[in-house]
Amino acid sequence: MSQSDQFVARAYTPVGTRPVETRAAFITRTYNHLLGAIGAFTLLELWLFSTGIAEQIASVLLSGSWLLVLGGFMVVSWIASRVASSSESLGAQYAALAGFVVAEAIIFVPLLYMANQVAPGVITSAALVTLLGFGGLTAVAFTTRKDFSFLGGILRWAMILALVAIVSAVLFGFSLGTWFSVAMVGVAGAAILYDTSNVLNRYPEDRYVAGALQLFASVALMFWYVLRIFMGSRN
Repeated sequence: MSQSDQFVARAYTPVGTRPVETRAAFITRTYNHLLGAIGAFTLLELWLFSTGIAEQIASVLLSGSWLLVLGGFMVVSWIASRVASSSESLGAQYAALAGFVVAEAIIFVPLLYMANQVAPGVITSAALVTLLGFGGLTAVAFTTRKDFSFLGGILRWAMILALVAIVSAVLFGFSLGTWFSVAMVGVAGAAILYDTSNVLNRYPEDRYVAGALQLFASVALMFWYVLRIFMGSRN
């Protein structure tokens, strides 16, 4: 989502200027890797919960400082994104994507654990809504072919404001409420449009792993806050 100038170090040919066959192959690879990342995330969560490790992770993270958890997650996300988008080594790009999926799986454990406790079945509903939202937004980007790169600056400011709100809530002990989650779903939707536009037009053809990573990050962001909305509606 924060990749508007990720390829400035070298002169790359954007995939949007390549022949139709090259663009089609790039898009197919990107979305196949996105599906793979979602599948790996799902299997990892199932394994964590089936083995009881998830309960231990949730206990540790919920008893500690969410600032440290979120701070560590942001560092991992930044490193993974930079490596995937800048490295010419395909192995390094895959390692970045794998590391990001693992980090997402761990940070999701407390939320999924609480969802299972307070609203059984809500995880499946939130996942379906997220996939429908992602599919709809992707269709908009593909059918309109509009350049959504203008959303980059807006998204950066939105994420900074969201981080400030989260830090303030942790420090001063107040709840951000349902409307914050609704707003963040909107931010995630804008991020999906932005990332999809970049995949269609701006990424070089050898960065399909980076494209998949960025799309996965936006899908995960939407899923997080859709799930929080569903949990709030059950309380």
